[in-house]
Amino acid sequence: MSSANIALLGAIAGFTIYLGLPIGRLRKPTPRLKAGLNAVAIGILVFLVWDVLTHAWEPIDGALGKHEWGTVASGGLTLVAGLAVGLLGLVHYDSWMARRRQAASRPQGPGAVAATELASKSRSQAASLALMIATGIGLHNFAEGLAIGNSAAKGELSLAILLIIGFGLHNATEGFGIVAPLAAQGERSSWLTLLWLGLIGGGPTFLGTVVGQRLVNDTVSIAFLGLAAGSILYVVIELLAVARKTGFKTLTTWCVFAGLVLGFATDAVVTAAGA
Repeated sequence: MSSANIALLGAIAGFTIYLGLPIGRLRKPTPRLKAGLNAVAIGILVFLVWDVLTHAWEPIDGALGKHEWGTVASGGLTLVAGLAVGLLGLVHYDSWMARRRQAASRPQGPGAVAATELASKSRSQAASLALMIATGIGLHNFAEGLAIGNSAAKGELSLAILLIIGFGLHNATEGFGIVAPLAAQGERSSWLTLLWLGLIGGGPTFLGTVVGQRLVNDTVSIAFLGLAAGSILYVVIELLAVARKTGFKTLTTWCVFAGLVLGFATDAVVTAAGA
């Protein structure tokens, strides 16, 4: 199979993320539906954190078994740095954005409407969360693309095809995770917004496939996986704060469980491929 065909299949695997995005077009979801959507997204993202860190740790764990201390040190430092940038970087970025929103929403006079400002802030926070989720998933998908490209470069075409199928199925659930915060806030996304979010989240699978066919490097993969894990973990923390405010504890718990099961179920093909 040619490099161009592998790249095309990588693109298809990435852009199945659009299958889950239309839920962002929901009109006026009920409070229980909002809570459920938010909780399922948490479950999917918790699974992704585990999945990403597992893949990031594999080459380090292998080096530990072989007593290759240089590889262990470089891989470990790369993973820690990626986690720090992904998690702590988003904390500082979100604080900066909050200050900007606060400055932009200052009352222009004594008759300013507080409710309107509060609704605007809520929508901005939901949009920021969706963008952060898409970015974190995009970093994750770039690393997945590297795995596809690396397999093809090594001549393991059957493994590459199985990875493409598995990642394609898995990305379909990730699209839902991206827009869940928007749907939970009752913010109906435009088709252009969904197009943009899908490109951020799914496009890197194609880019990773192209790069992976020419670059086989564990350190690069670990770096992107660390960034992805850190950024997704930050979003999970934010969504948990939203879940606590809803008051639907039982519903939230069941839906988090459902999200976890969904994540593992769609990852089954990749696991069966031995990746």
